[in-house]
Amino acid sequence: MARYFIQLSYFGKDFAGFQIQKNAPTIQGAVEDALFTYLRKKIELTGSSRTDKGVHALQNFFHFDAVELWTEAELEKMLYHVNAILPPDIAIQQIKSVAAEAHSRFDATYRKYQYQLYNKKNPFLFEKGYYFPFPLAIEKMQAAAAVILNTTNFKSFAKVHSQVHTHNCTIFSSAWLPQEDGSLIYEVKANRFLRGMVKALVGTMLQVGRGKIDMENFQKIIDSGDCTLADFSPPGHGLYLVEVGF
Repeated sequence: MARYFIQLSYFGKDFAGFQIQKNAPTIQGAVEDALFTYLRKKIELTGSSRTDKGVHALQNFFHFDAVELWTEAELEKMLYHVNAILPPDIAIQQIKSVAAEAHSRFDATYRKYQYQLYNKKNPFLFEKGYYFPFPLAIEKMQAAAAVILNTTNFKSFAKVHSQVHTHNCTIFSSAWLPQEDGSLIYEVKANRFLRGMVKALVGTMLQVGRGKIDMENFQKIIDSGDCTLADFSPPGHGLYLVEVGF
């Protein structure tokens, strides 16, 4: 039995999420269908990082097992044909052979996300970012982003009924990055993320930036462990998984 990694990117607008679901289009479902069409047998994929409905990825991974020991040339041929079968909003960058014990999820040491925000109408960011035409105090949002670095328990920023054993995450970096065109990107890197966590962090920090929440109350939301106090309203189409590190 051989193990293979698939590296891919996707535009998430028309998908109900990353992980396979019944009666809904997903990234995993589309890739498994394309592999079945090419290989004429069912391939079960294991994903590295789940993304929610509408969320995009510049880099994500699957792994799968097969009895075949394909050569690099055969994997390149598979890459070409599977990409031809896949819809245009999913692209595979690489299919490679890895060690039998390699795991796309458990071997990942970090994930990096970016959230795109813009405050002037821009047709080129439509459904690729969050249009938020309100004045923001960026220095306050930067202060909130710094507080997140000192936090380990993110229960307040996890969707209700998230099936996890722990809400603890290790944050490696957290900052707002002003862009030349006036837009904003929030970038956060951690060992793991909870369901809805980045959107909730962004939404709650936007309330800080608008002066609706001060830093004392922002800290209270973190400490409370109560997700009803966080703002989960930012849409998924502003969120990008940009890197998975191994």
